Amino acid sequence: MIEFSNYDIIRNLIFAAQWTVLLSLVAFIGGTLVALVLTALRLTRNSILQKLVAVYIELFQGTPLLMQMFLCFFGVSLLGYEISAWSAAILALTLFTSAFLVEIWRGCIDTLPKGQWEASRCLGMSFLQILRYIILPQALRVAIAPTVGFSVQVVKGTALASVIGFVELTKAGTMLNNATFEPFKVFAMVAVIYFLLCYPLSLSSKILEKKFNVSR
Repeated sequence: MIEFSNYDIIRNLIFAAQWTVLLSLVAFIGGTLVALVLTALRLTRNSILQKLVAVYIELFQGTPLLMQMFLCFFGVSLLGYEISAWSAAILALTLFTSAFLVEIWRGCIDTLPKGQWEASRCLGMSFLQILRYIILPQALRVAIAPTVGFSVQVVKGTALASVIGFVELTKAGTMLNNATFEPFKVFAMVAVIYFLLCYPLSLSSKILEKKFNVSR
């Protein structure tokens, strides 16, 4: 058994936590960009595009993120393309994140009065102009709190990247446990670090909700 001091364990976990944060940021930004496009497509009057977006959402919301990780990592390799664990984790988390953000934002947009769409069209505004100047500025106030709140799920979802070999916080904890045979101490530290990452996001979501008076 390799001797590890508490300092050694914490130092290694903090280093791995940096990869967890980076993976979360990249996946959340990627998911946001994809979700913006999908939300715009879903708001169009084209029924085919609406159905395609609906299928996309049902697919990635209705299947486990773990399975999506496996498919992105092993499935792409079977097609003849080599993909790293880092790239597969980003791809899976981006698809997963975008599917949920589309539904969150659609619900926020649906809270706005329907008459604003008709009034804007009567003024001769195009679809993109209506989104940019009328709908999105109002929907943003409603959407920002649940969007920040969902980022907690993205951070916790990065733990599943350990199953495809990506060394983030959970994988580092498993490796340290195998080396020290002290599961309670190691995973207690892992849990504390996850809490320190997620709690500020949850708290920020509650503060933003109160600030923008979403309930009103």
